[in-house]
Amino acid sequence: MTSGSLNARRRERELAELAAGERVDVAVVGGGVTGTGIALDAASRGLSVALVEAHDLAFGTSRWSSKLVHGGLRYLAHGELGLAHESAVERGILMTRTAPHLTRAMPQLFPLYPSTSRVQEGVISAGVRAGDLLRRAARTPSSVLPGPRSIPPLEALALAPGLSANGLRGALLAYDGALVDDARLVVTLARTAASFGARILTRLSATSLSADRIVALDGISGSTVDIHARQVINATGVWAGTLTGAVRLRPSRGSHLVLAPGTVPMGTTSVNIGVPGKTNRFVFLLPQPDGRVYLGLTDEPVPGPIPAVPEVPESDVDFLLSLASSVLARPLTRADVAGSYAGLRPLVEGGGRSADLSRKHAVLAGPDGLLTVVGGKLTTYRRMAEDAVDAAVRLAGLPESPCRTARLPLLGAASRAELSLVDAAPRLVARYGTEAPRVAALGEVDAEFAEPVGPGTEITAAEVVWAVRNEGALDVEDVLERRTRLALMPSDAEAAAARVGELVDKSLAGLS
Repeated sequence: MTSGSLNARRRERELAELAAGERVDVAVVGGGVTGTGIALDAASRGLSVALVEAHDLAFGTSRWSSKLVHGGLRYLAHGELGLAHESAVERGILMTRTAPHLTRAMPQLFPLYPSTSRVQEGVISAGVRAGDLLRRAARTPSSVLPGPRSIPPLEALALAPGLSANGLRGALLAYDGALVDDARLVVTLARTAASFGARILTRLSATSLSADRIVALDGISGSTVDIHARQVINATGVWAGTLTGAVRLRPSRGSHLVLAPGTVPMGTTSVNIGVPGKTNRFVFLLPQPDGRVYLGLTDEPVPGPIPAVPEVPESDVDFLLSLASSVLARPLTRADVAGSYAGLRPLVEGGGRSADLSRKHAVLAGPDGLLTVVGGKLTTYRRMAEDAVDAAVRLAGLPESPCRTARLPLLGAASRAELSLVDAAPRLVARYGTEAPRVAALGEVDAEFAEPVGPGTEITAAEVVWAVRNEGALDVEDVLERRTRLALMPSDAEAAAARVGELVDKSLAGLS
């Protein structure tokens, strides 16, 4: 294995190798969770790999999720038993084998108010118990995800103090998986792929694709680069249709609001609020380890051109605030919204409402042999990647070897028992796993690196330096938007921007 460090110096060297005409087995377009998952799967099988991304790792949909690792309950409600089981299996793999350091169990409350009929309560109860059966079938232990139970009003209020006590007759308590951060999962996948020799090249925009060639524009030098491969895979998510006419997508927008720490007293327990008139749709209040609370999400069709960064419309803000306020002791107002974000789901074209379209993924071969991966969910990225690489091996006659990723720990991974013994702050261990002491050591070598980058945040200068030296961050935006997620609250990003800029410049200079 080679180094898992991604940085400007490595990018320059590896891009030059490809520009000189070196051909790889697999070239992947797209640096989201699917693309990086494919790069890791292929590289860990011994194939040579290049990944090109127009912007930055996790630039698109992969950083705009609810940060959950779903067990497939919603798919079960749609009668998609196979998809539900697949999701539960993949959740278990992430939480117990490949990324325990980046995942955690999240308690979920379904509060029961007078507006919740006994029939609805029965449906929810049956659903969470069916979800627990999926957990058992996936062999995820109860020590990782405890089973569901009914709880009285006082316990519900103790777990989620922000709930309204008026009319509360109890709640159902269940558990699902959650990510520390979705963008961090993508960056870790890319670095793990790089440790197997994959070339991970950001700021490289594909302008045309074929089955064995990518023509790309280098966003740094402005030059055009030809990348030759035995098989090209299009993993650009909602943008897949702009690079090939072989697929048709119906993007769906999922909007979230970001509430500052202290806005809603939530503890560590999320609250699921049923959407009126819908039996299987919920809005979530999702507490984060840093005290923020994410409120989401919507599911609305998005016609027309695909924006680089989707915006949250006022109608989504009103909908989310109104529904959340219906169960809170203090109603939320627009003044409580510290930030917002929206992601676009790459749903495969079909009839009916976007909320009812299947989340199944598909690996499609175009008439020219170009492979495209569409659909799916963040939770099932690994299975999507496995299917894509299997298809590439068959189509291009690549050397056959079994997929390894179901048992391949990502960089920083260890058992939960081992992680509890890592000699570093728990906050760092939750983000970097066994690499946390290396991040902390930067602050021990240089005292200025141990200081926070801005008021009201625990993110240190050491983490910024680590992002540039090891995680492929090339500028301030990469750090604020995707390595630290400070930009989810614009006020936090503004307060830290100057200091982060100094650190990025200093770190890049040290690489040259």
